[in-house]
Amino acid sequence: MKYFNLNGEKISRLGYGTMRFPVIDGDNSKIDEEKAGKLLMDAVNKGVNYIDTAYNYHGRTSEKFVGKFFYENNLRDKVNLTTKLPAWLVEETADFERLMNEQLKNLRTDHIDFYLLHSLDIKTFRKIRDLGVFDFIKRAKAGGKVRHMGFSFHDEFTAFEEILKSFDWDFCQIQLNYLDINYQAGLKGYEMATKLGIPVVIMEPLKGGKLSNPPTEVKELLRDFKHMSASEVAIKYPLSLPNVMTVLSGMNTHEQVEENTKMAGSVEPETLTEKDKTFYKNARKIFKSKERIGCTGCEYCLPCTAEINIPKIFELWNNAYLFDEAPKSKKIYYKYVEDGGKTTADCIECTNCESMCPQNLEIIDGLRKANEFLKK
Repeated sequence: MKYFNLNGEKISRLGYGTMRFPVIDGDNSKIDEEKAGKLLMDAVNKGVNYIDTAYNYHGRTSEKFVGKFFYENNLRDKVNLTTKLPAWLVEETADFERLMNEQLKNLRTDHIDFYLLHSLDIKTFRKIRDLGVFDFIKRAKAGGKVRHMGFSFHDEFTAFEEILKSFDWDFCQIQLNYLDINYQAGLKGYEMATKLGIPVVIMEPLKGGKLSNPPTEVKELLRDFKHMSASEVAIKYPLSLPNVMTVLSGMNTHEQVEENTKMAGSVEPETLTEKDKTFYKNARKIFKSKERIGCTGCEYCLPCTAEINIPKIFELWNNAYLFDEAPKSKKIYYKYVEDGGKTTADCIECTNCESMCPQNLEIIDGLRKANEFLKK
């Protein structure tokens, strides 16, 4: 395992994301503790020391399981426990302390090594800023309850810039992979954080596993990487960035632990070859050519007046083409409609969504086309 030097601390360049543990009977709130425990132990034994959880993961059971596992196995001091304040639940200043203390109890610890304001968009950020989040952070660090403070981000680049420059952050977390270089904070956000001396944690390096099974045309390009899987080629991209402190992976098999720790133990910063760069560039072109609509999932179009889940429908439509998932997308769409989800038939064409869309998409026409495809 290779490590990032954070002011003398060694942080594993692969982090264990605990939002995709094996579960029992398909119930996301019932972690298979035996299997999950073996996976965590395997990763720790292979050098992983950054363990990432959150208040809401696995129906609010992830923190409790992670805390129990490291406490009962006497491994608390061997790892960096990372969790996130559910910023969307903060309604008054007292909620900061209340939620953090609940999380400390869940994790069976007296301190959190890396603590993030979770899933910030500009609206949520400004709300908690006005409620005094910066004073809370200072108190938490001064009192020893938090060692490193950061935020995870889900919005457009301009929002990222405002948040990043608002405080003396110890680190930040963004989504970045070889496909999403212009999505949300993107590569531009990584470069800004680097310039400001703020280490970056990467989430979704495999885009929720989708880059592990890319379209047929991309698989053809991967033949040039004879001894590397699609996952290895994908995770190499963020691992090659020198200011990336750790790359998070939600590993739920021992094969994934083995593959990802192998890469995190072999990739040095700034070692992409011309062959690597050419692959990423050409793969992006293929993905872009297959995209049906340029929705980034920013959710500026929500709430829809007619309660249509616009980003979800566009994601299913795009995924059908991007990842050869037409049957899967149609099945999910059928279930969405069966459960009462609103569709094009409910659209009143108020155009509010189109006026709010940062991408200037023709949303109403796109919904019509998506529905025609997905309902077949």
